[in-house]
Amino acid sequence: MSSSERTTVHVMRHGEVENPEGVLYGRLPGYHLSDLGRRMAERVAERVVERDIVHVVASPLERARETATPIAKAVGAEIATDERLIEAANVFEGKTFGIGDGALRRPANWRHLRNPFRPSWGEPYVDQAVRMKGAVDAARDAARGREALCVSHQLPIWTLRGWVERRRLWHDPRNRQCTLASLTSFTFEGDDIVSVTYTEPALDLVPAHLRSGAKPVKGAKGFGA
Repeated sequence: MSSSERTTVHVMRHGEVENPEGVLYGRLPGYHLSDLGRRMAERVAERVVERDIVHVVASPLERARETATPIAKAVGAEIATDERLIEAANVFEGKTFGIGDGALRRPANWRHLRNPFRPSWGEPYVDQAVRMKGAVDAARDAARGREALCVSHQLPIWTLRGWVERRRLWHDPRNRQCTLASLTSFTFEGDDIVSVTYTEPALDLVPAHLRSGAKPVKGAKGFGA
């Protein structure tokens, strides 16, 4: 095996989810893509069909596997599952927790908010980065010299990117560059990551308030990742 062998692993955030109650759904089962989310997945499939993708793998959650389906079909691959691509654990799972809903004023929540650097409300950032790096390395090995695509979730993807780029892992969620159906792509020379790129193939389908860097909208639905 050549040490200079080039492999690219694209890590995709799933499409929009049907979530009329606006809950933070986290790892809960039963949350599926909306009609718009399916269109996002199909758009990405159209954009990557000409790439040399030979391995498609998804988080076990429904929204991730549904996002992977048209892509796997387009490139002629089966969908593998990797538990390490799953959403981050969060104690607020199943609850509303967003801009303007009063969550920060509830005393019962304060103990979970005491340490934003770890964070105290869920899975440690370092744990997320380590498991995601393991999943990406496995995808690289499955597609040596070619390309792979993994479907995961916003926070784990952004945490992995921060880890690779040697940035601090704690951050303001509003500043994550990881829009719905976006691709964060890691290019390897041998086993070493030599570049990270970011693209948004379905940006025109993403509602303005859900795009990277958008200002929070009070009462807007669109939680989870």
